[in-house]
Amino acid sequence: MGTLKVVVLYDRWEEPEDAAAASTDKAPLTRTLDKKEVEDEVAETLGKLGHDATLHVLDGSVKSLNAIAKTECDLFVNLVESFGGNDTADYCIAAYLELLNKRYTGSGSRGLLYCQDKAVAKKILEFHGIHTPVFASSYRGRLDFSHNLEFPVIVKPAREDGSIGIEFNAVVSSIRELMERIDWLHANFDSPVLIEEYVEGREMYVGVIGNENPEALPVIELDLSKLPEGTPRIAGAEVKWGKGTRAYRDTKSAVAEGLPDDVVATLQQTAVGVYQALELRDYGRIDMRLRPDGRVAVIEANPNPWLASKAEFAMAARKSGRNYTQLIEEIVDLALGRYA
Repeated sequence: MGTLKVVVLYDRWEEPEDAAAASTDKAPLTRTLDKKEVEDEVAETLGKLGHDATLHVLDGSVKSLNAIAKTECDLFVNLVESFGGNDTADYCIAAYLELLNKRYTGSGSRGLLYCQDKAVAKKILEFHGIHTPVFASSYRGRLDFSHNLEFPVIVKPAREDGSIGIEFNAVVSSIRELMERIDWLHANFDSPVLIEEYVEGREMYVGVIGNENPEALPVIELDLSKLPEGTPRIAGAEVKWGKGTRAYRDTKSAVAEGLPDDVVATLQQTAVGVYQALELRDYGRIDMRLRPDGRVAVIEANPNPWLASKAEFAMAARKSGRNYTQLIEEIVDLALGRYA
C-alpha cells in the first residue's frame, strides 16, 4: 500500500463557564484525558507507517462539521465519541460521514446506534440466544419490564458509555434506593434508565478484530478485588475516571490468568457472537461478567474502543502478537478493504 492521506477525527469541547461553576460533588464523574491523547498517538503511528496523517477536531461547532465535507482524504480514522458534549451523538457523526460518502474506520452508524441504546442491544442479543443480565427500563415515570427483577440491581443510563452515570451507588438493594437513583439519573441525563440484575463475578473484556471472519483477541481482566470492602465490584466511573482515588489507583487491567481453556473459548465465542449480532466492524470490545459457576453474562458492547497504546484493546492485541503499529495498520487495512 502506498502513502495515504489520512485524517484522524476526534472530539473536544470546552464546557461553558456557568456549567463548570454549577458542578457539585453530586454531579456525575466525566471522562478525563491523558497527557498524551490518543489522536496524537494514532497520527504519529500512521506517520511511521508512511502515511500523511493530519488531525481534525470536532469542537461542537457547525464550522467543524462543514470542514469535514470539504476535506479530501483517503480515509478518516474515526475516534469521535461525542459532539459538543453530547455523548450520544457518536452515531450521528458516522451517519454524517456516510451521507458525505467519506471512508472511515470502525463501526457504522447502525452498529453504533444499536450499542448506544443498551436496552435495544440486550433485546437483540436475547434474540440471538446470547445471555445478558435480566433488566427493565424506566423513563420519567414509565416502567417497561422485560423480566421480573430481584435486588440487588444496578441502575444506569441506558444511552451513555465509558461508565458515565455509573458510580458505586448505582448498585441498590431496596425500592427506596432504586427510586432515588432513578430520580438522580433523570436529573442529570436526558436518557431512559436501565435497571439490570447485578451480576457477581470477574470483569472480562474481549476485543474482536475483523469483518468477514472476526477474530477474538486474548481475554483481559479488570481486577476489582482491591476495591475497599463493602464497595460493589463494578467498573464504575470512580474506577475509570476518579484519578487520585484509591478506586482508580488499585484497579488494573491485565491479561486474564488461570482461566481454563473451555472458559476462554466460551468468552471468545460469545464476544464474536455479540460483535456480529450488533453489526460491529473493524474492531470492538465486548464486556462480560464471568460468574463463579463459570457462566458468562454480557454486560455491553463497545464499538470503536479506546485506541491508546496502554488501553485494554491494544493490550490484548500485543498478547496476540500485534504491536501497536501493526494494530493501527490492520484497522486501516480492514476499513479500506470494506470500500474496495
